[in-house]
Amino acid sequence: MFQGPSAINLDAKGRLSVPARHRDALMLQCEGRVTLTKHPDGCLLLFPRPVWEKLREEIAAWPIAARAWQRIFLGSAMDVELDSAGRILIAPELRQAAGLTRDVMMLGMGSHFEIWDEAKHNESEAATIAAGMPDALRDFSF
Repeated sequence: MFQGPSAINLDAKGRLSVPARHRDALMLQCEGRVTLTKHPDGCLLLFPRPVWEKLREEIAAWPIAARAWQRIFLGSAMDVELDSAGRILIAPELRQAAGLTRDVMMLGMGSHFEIWDEAKHNESEAATIAAGMPDALRDFSF
C-alpha cells in the first residue's frame, strides 16, 4: 500500500529517483519492474508490473466503444525498471504528455503512484478544494 507525497527533481535525462521508502517495497513486490502510462487528468500513473498486468487484461477486454480510452491507457504504457540507483527513466513522450520538466510530485495512491508536474498538481488540488466535496463524499468523515 503506497501513500504519501514526495517532491522530486527529474534529472537532465528525465530520470526520477524513487524515494527509498517506496523503492524497497517495489523491489520486494515486483523486483523493480514497473509500468508507466498516461492519465487523462494530466499526470502519469506508475504501477508495479503485477498490478498493471491485471489492469491491462481488464482494459484490453473493454468493448469497442472504449477504443479511444484503450489507446490512452494501453497505447501509452511503457515498461521500465528501477536502475541500480533506484531511478526510473521517464520517456520523453510521457514527460511531454504530463508536462513534466524538473519539479515533480509523486503521490502514493494505494496500489500505484501518480506522477505530476508539481505546479500542475498544486493547481489541480486547489481547484478540487475550491469546488467542494462531491455529493458522493458528503457523508464521509474522519
